[in-house]
Amino acid sequence: MTANNDNNSYKQQDSQLQPERNPLEPPDAFKAVGSINSATTHTTRFKDADLTTSDPFMLIKEQEVERQRLHQLSILNQQSVSASNKQLTLKQQASLVRYNHLSYLLYALSLFSAGLLWIVPIVMNYARRGEAEQSWLATHFDWQIKTFWYSLILVYGGLFVALLGLGGLGIGIFADSSGVAIGSVLMSVVGGAMFLFSFVWYIYRIVKGWIALTDHRPVA
Repeated sequence: MTANNDNNSYKQQDSQLQPERNPLEPPDAFKAVGSINSATTHTTRFKDADLTTSDPFMLIKEQEVERQRLHQLSILNQQSVSASNKQLTLKQQASLVRYNHLSYLLYALSLFSAGLLWIVPIVMNYARRGEAEQSWLATHFDWQIKTFWYSLILVYGGLFVALLGLGGLGIGIFADSSGVAIGSVLMSVVGGAMFLFSFVWYIYRIVKGWIALTDHRPVA
């Protein structure tokens, strides 16, 4: 009898502790399933939104990567073609390097020979220019040839202008014409400036080309 009373008292206490359930409210299991379905729906919507917004940017990025890859392949193809066109052996390259060292030396010494040695290195350049065609040494042959012809034009052009100015100065003094004399002086100054510029430019070209040859690299 006492045990039955204790069981009844425990049941009354449990019923007081548990909240009353609304009869219209769905069970807890159905709530959990509903919350999972809701979360899955929201996640799917976010994924769809991300795919929709990111697809155009991904497409542009892939196109840019493909364009860069094709550009790099084109460069490598051009380099391989140019390399296959002309391959110098080590012996040929060493011979042409020594040859260009000698021609640079003669160009430098021509400054102290009043231009008398000028003709020797330019003949050397034309003599073996074809052997270095489509190689990095070809740039040195072209560099020296251009240095020779441009310096020749500047030197003799400056001398011509300077001499013309001096002749006009003599005429101006003889004719007692200050205008002719002033113009002739200006012309002489311009000719002298051209001559001085050709001298400095010539030294710059020889030094730059010789340094590049020593480093075994093309000159430009």
